[in-house]
Amino acid sequence: MHYLKRVMGIALLAAMPMVAPWAAGLEAVPAAPAANAAQAMMLGAGKAGERVVAVGDHGIVLLSDDQGRSYRQAHGVPLSSTLTAVSFVDDRHGWAVGHWGAILASEDGGETWTVQRIDSDVDRPLFAVHFFDRQQGVAVGLWSLIMTTDDGGRTWTECTLQPQPGGSRADLNLLSLFSDGRGAVYATAEHGKLLRSDDRGKTWRYLETGYQGSLWSGAVLPDGRLLVGGQRGTLLRGTPDASTWQRIPLTSRSSITAIQAEGKRVLVAGLDGLLVNSQDGGTTFGEARSDDGVSLTAALMQGDGRTLLFSRHGVSEPPPDRNSR
Repeated sequence: MHYLKRVMGIALLAAMPMVAPWAAGLEAVPAAPAANAAQAMMLGAGKAGERVVAVGDHGIVLLSDDQGRSYRQAHGVPLSSTLTAVSFVDDRHGWAVGHWGAILASEDGGETWTVQRIDSDVDRPLFAVHFFDRQQGVAVGLWSLIMTTDDGGRTWTECTLQPQPGGSRADLNLLSLFSDGRGAVYATAEHGKLLRSDDRGKTWRYLETGYQGSLWSGAVLPDGRLLVGGQRGTLLRGTPDASTWQRIPLTSRSSITAIQAEGKRVLVAGLDGLLVNSQDGGTTFGEARSDDGVSLTAALMQGDGRTLLFSRHGVSEPPPDRNSR
């Protein structure tokens, strides 16, 4: 079976026979407690109020209630397949997505989870999820898979993405989601494509960036400009209407896997320990690299100025002076 597997924040095409643990009438296998859970590969992270929630390999969910200084494993996860992304709307209500098109929901800040959707026939992963409020959310993934809900995930509807102009079918891999906080949501994709939805993910329009590689992450800057990143150190800044794009020069050719914007602070993380920071809302950037050079997969910025990083080796917080750049 050919499928796109999101590993270390980048997509790798692989031909690997996969058998779902719940196929052929078997029940899903819950994530097992692990002594080294904090060293498991993490692919997505978010905040449930002040709590940090990270998700990753083998269905492991990590929780931190001390601003990321220590972590514990959530033990109420009903699946042991890879989880790729997480989205919380408050300190209790959140959703996580992953392989086999799985969508999990939590009503207690990530302590326990229930399965809302899964497809045991084919491993068509979901790579990203975003909820606008407790009721409305969208998840995207392999081969233009788009799922939306208007009832908090009790029911999910698969939406049909229209082909690109001049195309015969829509088969892009949709790799991340980010919102402007005012109702619009964006999806980064292959072939330099950026998609925008103004109706909570039900319909989309294509935005051209002029880039031909995969775009892995993005954010809306404080002034409404768009920032997207992808393969080979590609970092693009666009006007709010996405009509004009400028490439931000980086010395690194490491692929960008995560972008976070909070106030005037912007953090870009990537493979080989790539760290790119801005303190002026994405106008200028400073480039650095983590000491261990581990490939980074997710990032969060704390209110106290610290940065939390996650990688193929789990939690990977940089030294405090790394945040002053």
